[in-house]
Amino acid sequence: MSNVVNLNKFKKQKAKVARVKQAETNRRLHGRTNAERELEALQKKRLESRVDHAKLGDPPSDED
Repeated sequence: MSNVVNLNKFKKQKAKVARVKQAETNRRLHGRTNAERELEALQKKRLESRVDHAKLGDPPSDED
């Protein structure tokens, strides 16, 4: 005789594996610590500051 298998257990197990995999993907995409976010914001601010300081002024007009 063969063993009786409950298919619901297999479906639940498969769904759990899919949820764990999705959670790992989400952590990689969205999971950053506050320190990482602050560091990125500081780097962005420094870059914007450098760009602003490197901009040339308005060209002089030749209206005489």
